[in-house]
Amino acid sequence: MVGVILWRDKLLNERIPMKYAISVVIAAVFGMATFNASAHEYSKLIRSYKYAEVEKAVNAKLAADPKNLDALLGKIEVMLNQGQGQGQEQRLNEALKLAEVCVAAHPQASECHELMGNIEGIKIINGGMFAAMSGASKVRDSFLKAVELDPKNYSARMSLLSFYLQAPGIAGGGKDKAMAFVADTAKVSKDAAALLQARLDIRDDKLTQAESTALAVNTAGNEGLEDLQLNALSSIGIQYREQKKFSDSERVLLDVIKRFPNHINGPALLGRTLAAQARHAEAITQFEKALTLEDRAVLHYRIAQSQLALGEKVKAIQGFEKALALKNGLDKKLKEDAQQQLKTLKA
Repeated sequence: MVGVILWRDKLLNERIPMKYAISVVIAAVFGMATFNASAHEYSKLIRSYKYAEVEKAVNAKLAADPKNLDALLGKIEVMLNQGQGQGQEQRLNEALKLAEVCVAAHPQASECHELMGNIEGIKIINGGMFAAMSGASKVRDSFLKAVELDPKNYSARMSLLSFYLQAPGIAGGGKDKAMAFVADTAKVSKDAAALLQARLDIRDDKLTQAESTALAVNTAGNEGLEDLQLNALSSIGIQYREQKKFSDSERVLLDVIKRFPNHINGPALLGRTLAAQARHAEAITQFEKALTLEDRAVLHYRIAQSQLALGEKVKAIQGFEKALALKNGLDKKLKEDAQQQLKTLKA
């Protein structure tokens, strides 16, 4: 699963979220980075952001075989990748029903339980503190089951680790559990354990150590490890930016682009770092590179912001309008800001 699933650090939309006491968990990249479960028939297409093609194929397969495992996984992932705009709640409810079918029909499939945990987690975020406290155990148990069924499901391991780090003890979380889980992961894969340790180091603001640890891992074409490394490096780049260590942020994110040229994280996050320095023309270039990978509302919003800063009023209006029009829309805060910007610009 690419970087971004539910229990992660703040990544692209950065609702600080990717990335979390349960009440402030980040639906991480839910609005932007690709959500991929372990390899299945449609995973390569999803990694290439070809959601319409996947949706057409899985709908046809599910019409003939409603319990087909690959089609269920592909369908759910596409739904989770459609962003936070109009119809999000309906998509989540439908995705949850499909995940229930997946678990019931394929109880030994780790990916079904992992997807269930992430859907439940997103619903928790939307439901507030009460929902978080009442539903946390369901999320945790889904991730635990996913790891039990497939110890090498590294995205599920990352989700469970982040749960331990962010959930309060009363809900089953705690740093001691997180540390023990990293040690347990080392029995399965020292490389995966190292990348989970980097997640711990990021949480403790040991960014230099986390970067060194993440870069020392040879992912060797292992998609699960690549996803963990991508997640770690992206998070480090964001943290450096938030600390106004812009040169470090740029350096790390340029490395992300080099290592993962076909993933949206690198150019999208580098654009944010450049914009934070008022280097708006350069930022637009990076956001536009990200758009060549996937047409996302949040990218049009960021471009419009930079265009406005450059005094390009007409282009900014067009950008905000495009951001609001796209199906995979903006989260509530960004949507309200875009609407206010348009109101002001058109006054």
